[in-house]
Amino acid sequence: MQISVSVVACQYGRRFLSAIGLSLIVASPLAAAPIRLDQTERCDILVVGGGLAGVATAYESLRAGHTVCLTEMTDWLGGQLTSQGTTALDEAKRQRQLDFYAAGYKQLRQRVLERYGRQNPGDCWVSAVCFLPADAHDILVDMLDEAAHEGDGELKWFPSTVVKELEIDGAMIDGAIAIQHSPVPGTPPLNTEPLSATLADAYTYADSERFNKRIIRFEPSGHEGPADWYVVEATETGEVIALAGVPYQLGLDPKSYLNPSSPTLTGDAYCTQGFTYTFAMERTDSPQPQEKPGYYDTYAPYFSFERERDNTNYIDFVFTYRRILAPGNRPERRIFGVSDIKPGDISMQNWTWGNDYRPGTSVDNLIYSHDQLEASGQLEPGGWLGGLRVDTLRRGEENAFSYYYWLLASLTDSQLGYGIKDVDLRYRFLTGFDAPMNTAHGLSKHPYIREGRRIVGRPAYGHPDGFMINEIDISRVDYNDDYYQTQLPGNMYLSLRRALAGLETTSAIETDQPATEIPRRTRSTIFPDSLGIAQYAIDFHPCMEQSPPELPGNTERAGIRRAHGQSYPGQIPLRAMIPQNIDNLLVAGKSIATSTIASAAYRVHSFEWSAGTAAGATIDYALENQLLPYTLVDDLPRAEPGLLELQQRIQAGGNPTAFPDTSVFNLDWEDWRVW
Repeated sequence: MQISVSVVACQYGRRFLSAIGLSLIVASPLAAAPIRLDQTERCDILVVGGGLAGVATAYESLRAGHTVCLTEMTDWLGGQLTSQGTTALDEAKRQRQLDFYAAGYKQLRQRVLERYGRQNPGDCWVSAVCFLPADAHDILVDMLDEAAHEGDGELKWFPSTVVKELEIDGAMIDGAIAIQHSPVPGTPPLNTEPLSATLADAYTYADSERFNKRIIRFEPSGHEGPADWYVVEATETGEVIALAGVPYQLGLDPKSYLNPSSPTLTGDAYCTQGFTYTFAMERTDSPQPQEKPGYYDTYAPYFSFERERDNTNYIDFVFTYRRILAPGNRPERRIFGVSDIKPGDISMQNWTWGNDYRPGTSVDNLIYSHDQLEASGQLEPGGWLGGLRVDTLRRGEENAFSYYYWLLASLTDSQLGYGIKDVDLRYRFLTGFDAPMNTAHGLSKHPYIREGRRIVGRPAYGHPDGFMINEIDISRVDYNDDYYQTQLPGNMYLSLRRALAGLETTSAIETDQPATEIPRRTRSTIFPDSLGIAQYAIDFHPCMEQSPPELPGNTERAGIRRAHGQSYPGQIPLRAMIPQNIDNLLVAGKSIATSTIASAAYRVHSFEWSAGTAAGATIDYALENQLLPYTLVDDLPRAEPGLLELQQRIQAGGNPTAFPDTSVFNLDWEDWRVW
């Protein structure tokens, strides 16, 4: 038996293939052990990544009666909602008021209400829904079980499992080799060590002193048609698209009329949004001993509350921000519209100048670029180790532990320049397998990832270099500002204003209207192939200028926050989910085709669910009708009957593909501001 192993090529789609026998040792020194096959699993759909997008894909597919193989690096389903600890749902105000979400996401929110008896059991003020990560995992497990029962589908879930290699023949993924790890008997349970200590081991074929490995091959169940199965990319950083060798972007995009707020003319693959190891802390009755980490002084120069907050105890502000449990009856409302802090309250921490870790140079970036992957041997057969810089993971972990100590220690604020007077030691850092993060060390199982590799879609009408959702498709920025008029080079500003003219575009071009006189549409781009919805602020946690991020006096990369702010309600077009070169691969989650600016809004909980719903529905339609997804959009803007039928099917399932009153004529979206 031979396995054809795909090796990532460059970002422009070059792909190399090699074949090796199962009994042979892979040549890469990183592989180090024979590929033995312990298990073979057949499925209609392989979903790689158990975050919200992956869960939603599985949910939709199970309801349609399919066999789904679902892999997840951690032992929890839910991604940012669970293993990454961010159980404070990021939602837009009007969308929340109308409960205008995908059906499965609405059910998730409803089950939180049923479990706790209230929608916001944490009584936090950043969101209307804040609760415990373990409960989110349990809810999602129940939802998938019920979906399988309802649709007569079958779920094969593989926790603690990573995909190591892909088998690619032409434009098809024919199989995938994965590694599932479990603790060696007599060693500590999973989630004892932080991710940086186990990542490389998890991606290595050979058994180790810490983990036993099970090598699993996923293969098609054998549907008739042009594709006999589908693979869905739903990882946090875009691992599958790196392995598949499809064109993708990473980090900052070059400034253009489509992304005019980008701070660079050339792009920068090393500057992605910061990642965060979340943790939970509990209010206690009495002061607790606080242990200063040995590395604390290294990270202390970074931390800040950012600005003055009048008449506010700083720790009260931060604690109630993402409080995830507030037991008992809380009728009073004092701090930012929520109740006072009481013993037993638990807060999850996720703060930009705190446990966010924001590297941005070639020597400390977290997600390796293509060139870095190639240089490190991770693109060799058997060489994939997750595509992350382990040392940066470790430093992010140390930074998070240090931030907790700083929060209580009343030490100097890096931005305000003085110490905080209100010291309160009545808190403890929660650790252990019964704590909210379900880890011995207390940090989240996986860092919260805001941005990873993002595909470049296929060339399409109006997108000759590949389809992408861009800044001007959703942003409310005032492009009549002096900055854009004076700083955009050449005819870029004129092209920007013409692109934003909406129904007046043709007239503006034909009459050669001056840029400053061209009217601007006040809505998002309407995509004819939209299969889902997304709205959140264009919200940046920018990389830092110098390495390491905690360097005293370090600053955020200049200009990145220019696009930060309000957005119009947006859409999830099918073209953003279809990569180049591979026909049976769909992308859900944060790796869809967006620019880095647009991705800052297309990364939150409800978006991931909507994208996963779209992926599952599209695959079901493609298998049923024996067609490939790209054929549903390859004739746009001409009519696509199959696309219309798919959209109607999605909508009939209670899943919106557009926001209310979306049309080229409706320019009144003031009620749809994010906050």
